[in-house]
Amino acid sequence: MTVSNIAASTIATSTGATGNSAGGPVLLPPAGIPDIRRAWEAFHQDGVALPAVRPQVIASWQRSRAYRIAASRAEAPVVSEAELHRRRQQNLRLVHAARPAMEEARALLADARSMLILTDTCGTILETEGDARAVDTGHAVKLQRGGVWQEAEIGTNAIGTALAAGRPVQIHADEHFCAAVQRWTCAAAPVRHPTENTVLGAVDISGSTDTFNPQNLAHAVALAHQVEAVLGRRIALEHDLVLRHFLNKRSLWLSEEIIAFSRTGALIFSTDRALKELVRRNEAVLAGGRLMPVRESDPAAWAHRMAELLPGASVEIVREDGEEIGGVLVLHAPRRLRTGTHLPAPEAPAGFDDIIGASPALTAAREKARRMAESGVPVLLEGETGVGKEVFARAIHAARAPCGPFVPVNCGGLPRDLIASELFGYEKGAFTGADTGGRPGKVEAADGGLLCLDEIGEMPLELQSYLLRVLEDGVVYRVGGHTARRVNLRLVSMTNRDLSAEVAAGRFRRDLYYRIAALRLSIPPLRDRGDDVLLLMEHYARRAALQAGRPAPRFTAGALDALAAHSWPGNVRELRNVADMLVAMTDGTRPIDADDLPADLRGAGTAREVPEEATDLKSLERSAILAAVDACGGNLSRAAKSLGIARSTLYLRLAAWERDSLPRERRP
Repeated sequence: MTVSNIAASTIATSTGATGNSAGGPVLLPPAGIPDIRRAWEAFHQDGVALPAVRPQVIASWQRSRAYRIAASRAEAPVVSEAELHRRRQQNLRLVHAARPAMEEARALLADARSMLILTDTCGTILETEGDARAVDTGHAVKLQRGGVWQEAEIGTNAIGTALAAGRPVQIHADEHFCAAVQRWTCAAAPVRHPTENTVLGAVDISGSTDTFNPQNLAHAVALAHQVEAVLGRRIALEHDLVLRHFLNKRSLWLSEEIIAFSRTGALIFSTDRALKELVRRNEAVLAGGRLMPVRESDPAAWAHRMAELLPGASVEIVREDGEEIGGVLVLHAPRRLRTGTHLPAPEAPAGFDDIIGASPALTAAREKARRMAESGVPVLLEGETGVGKEVFARAIHAARAPCGPFVPVNCGGLPRDLIASELFGYEKGAFTGADTGGRPGKVEAADGGLLCLDEIGEMPLELQSYLLRVLEDGVVYRVGGHTARRVNLRLVSMTNRDLSAEVAAGRFRRDLYYRIAALRLSIPPLRDRGDDVLLLMEHYARRAALQAGRPAPRFTAGALDALAAHSWPGNVRELRNVADMLVAMTDGTRPIDADDLPADLRGAGTAREVPEEATDLKSLERSAILAAVDACGGNLSRAAKSLGIARSTLYLRLAAWERDSLPRERRP
């Protein structure tokens, strides 16, 4: 039987001699199809490539011939149910991202004798939706769930060719390599990872040849972009969750080098020092801006692989709805080396000139702190949370040369039963679990330098007398010991409380208060510092961009106005977190606009009250959700819990509202 007879008998068997599967007349194909038929026959008979065929199709025919695909192949292979389940699980995020498009196709293609198909990167069909007649007819050639439509299995077809070429393609009728498939016209476009640009799968619109429409290719491309946009929003939400976890716990890892990463190992945020330390320990771990052990292994093995490749490192995994979405790599500082070894020289400490700001309030505080630093007398730094008290403490420390070690201690961040041993150290056998040789505390570590006690008002009353003895006598006694160890240190204490009120209430020793507050300095809140807001935002955004390997971001006038108008209740710490978030969540190809800012910086707080006319259910739902998100300070997990809905449901609602708020031409 000749090639043309194979095609004729296959099409006649599949469609009948007088009509198509839908019972209607067979419409004439587009002009040029007879030439394609002759070119197809010539290619299969003697390998001749006639000029009537598009280069993209000829290239696919040649690949199909190299795969030894027979023109008479009647159908694509189908994987088992178990294998299909495995492949769907591997591509669950792609399936979920395509769900809105698939649901729309159910209605839009219901009477179009066509269907929408979603495949994985191997061409395995994961989902089909559309006209039931097209879906049923597809079973004849295994154009169904589980069918494998890569070129190596069924030759030239829109799905396989789009995946092989990495670009959209429309394959019509005789352009298919196998005769059995030539009753179909198909248009497919690859779906790419929004940030890595790798091909994840494809979307395809397939129907009988009489449904040919050149616009189907544009439609397939638009659907692929829609799926990519949903994936992008999902990835952005995951990155945001990891970044929030990183920022919320950064204070606990103050002296450590830390890196936040995504589920694919992509760096979400890191410090320069962390990257340098990572490369120093094992440069092979980092490639192309990704942590290769994360990229190449299952989440269950992340911690083990990192510990193997980076001695002294640990991984804290971030999960959402029980699924690993990324993590935080902590490069713990090495333990103190034995006597006779040498530690690397530390970086020069930051001084007063490194404190950013030119407002009168900050300038006055900075000059007053300079004078205090010269005295050597204990200093009490007062101010709201996040105003930069530690920055001033480090500048006071750096004002003297040599300045010795800077030892920060967060009195409010230590468990009550551990604060004594952490501050004053302990002797051998002082308590169950103590190191056999005992251990020095932070006070001894600060000998010759500066001890910085943050949240001093949180120190338990019974321990305050021990600290007073250190300050007055210059000696420290370890827990469980009776030996006085002499120390010479400077003290800077920090608080966001009114310690005089704490003294009056009996919660803080009066004698200790007078000792630590010989000099008092109030650090101004950011809302009183005028244009310092813009200077700080530029500084932190530039630094975050540098750490991420991106150009310094630009801000529109609208964004700068919104930043300047914000009250910054979290002060510099809040601003720094916003800068990190903006750099992490934008691609750097355009200026940061007011729309990129968090909702509370866009002045959305007052606009989110339930309007009087919001009587329909959708408006009430929207108002309730936005109010819950505001009440939970933007913590989406807490907001979902307070509303009694799943986090994924909350994310979908927010993503849909974000899409609807865009101009129609910008919507995915």
